[in-house]
Amino acid sequence: MALTLEQVGVAFGGFRALTEVSLAIEPGQVTGLIGPNGAGKTTCVNTLTGFQRPGTGRVVLEGRDLSRLPAHGFRRAGVARTFQAGRLFGGLDVLDNLACTGVGLGLRRAAAEQAAAEVLHWMGLEALESRPAAGLPYTDERRVAIARALIGNPRYLLLDEPAAGMSEKEAADLADLIRRIATEKGTGCLLIEHNVGLVLSLCAHVVVLDGGRVIEQGDRAAILASAAVREAYFGADQQEAA
Repeated sequence: MALTLEQVGVAFGGFRALTEVSLAIEPGQVTGLIGPNGAGKTTCVNTLTGFQRPGTGRVVLEGRDLSRLPAHGFRRAGVARTFQAGRLFGGLDVLDNLACTGVGLGLRRAAAEQAAAEVLHWMGLEALESRPAAGLPYTDERRVAIARALIGNPRYLLLDEPAAGMSEKEAADLADLIRRIATEKGTGCLLIEHNVGLVLSLCAHVVVLDGGRVIEQGDRAAILASAAVREAYFGADQQEAA
């Protein structure tokens, strides 16, 4: 019972973005994915959500090979995501942004609006229902993007740098929300973040990429103790100087 990459490779021309990457996201758990710039994190997320097909290996959802499905097939199978940019529909209000997703998943308009209202209530965002998406403050835009991803109660949610640009307090509030999504909804979450402290405080299991390969994985202690992780972030010269 997991969403997994199995020995996945992705190449763009002669550049190998991922090489034999394997990872698993389990229901009700928050898994972290970290790595320096260019490590392959976004390619990993794109492959897990159908925006990028693997050249080798498989994407498997609870025993089902999804590797050749388009992105909307992943969404209908129960795999949702957010993007580094909110990608809200600026010309619509918040409720309609969420309702559009419900309609896309096959709900009638009234049922989609009801589902949207329920998600906003669960997240404490009722006051934003009629606000134009284009005028939202940055943090609210990020939260609405997560709310939209929760329409249809996906089994798995992949969050691509949701804390980017947030203050420490805002990031802490986001961490509380992600915990609720995992524990109350039973959703398996993958958190992709440059905020390593946030990931290590929130995730029981963390996968570290560098150069398109998994260089380490494990709990907080394993990641902090890893020489490979320190070298990836700080370089060999800094390691020797220390």
